Amino acid sequence: MTLKIIGSGFGRTGTRSLKDALEQLGYGPCHHMEEVFNNPEQVPIWQAVVAGETVDWHSVYAGYTSQIDWPGSHVWRELSEAFPDAKVIHSQRPDESWWNSFSKTIGKLLAIYPEMDQPPHVRNMMDAGMEFIGNRTFGGKFDDREAALAAYHLRAKEVRATIPPERLLVFDVADGWEPLCAFLDVPVPEGPFPHRNVESDFWETVGGEPH
Repeated sequence: MTLKIIGSGFGRTGTRSLKDALEQLGYGPCHHMEEVFNNPEQVPIWQAVVAGETVDWHSVYAGYTSQIDWPGSHVWRELSEAFPDAKVIHSQRPDESWWNSFSKTIGKLLAIYPEMDQPPHVRNMMDAGMEFIGNRTFGGKFDDREAALAAYHLRAKEVRATIPPERLLVFDVADGWEPLCAFLDVPVPEGPFPHRNVESDFWETVGGEPH
């Protein structure tokens, strides 16, 4: 088993719904941040990435057919080189929709997690996430709308400039099955496109939203 799909999009671009969709289409299991929180043995891998150590991506993603969301989207370039036959999906949504969701979930979590009571592996992963999301992706300005949107746009620009068009799908989950299935050359399934990870789902994953 090897990665056939690489996700380069930021969290809160429908990545949880896209994970379900890919698994429904036969591209599972799909790696997502939830996989790390549910599998503590994966945390040292991402600590090593933050430390600049070399990791074996084929070993990291052994058992997975696809990858969506952080932490994998942070290393989309490395993954696109390690898995040259994999297709790349860049998930996105309208600016205001993404910012409103991000600021109430991931952005808020990055700001308050040091005061939260979390299992050790979750705290360690949050420390790593603060580095590669909060600092390296957003330059520490993840709570600044304009700075965050600038980083959001920069990622899309870099992906388009790096990945050949025939290998890349820029995808909004609101568009449903058709563009995704056409890109993957698979039949459109019956039933609606999955819809997951509203704000309450997000906070449940990390132990509940502090008030």
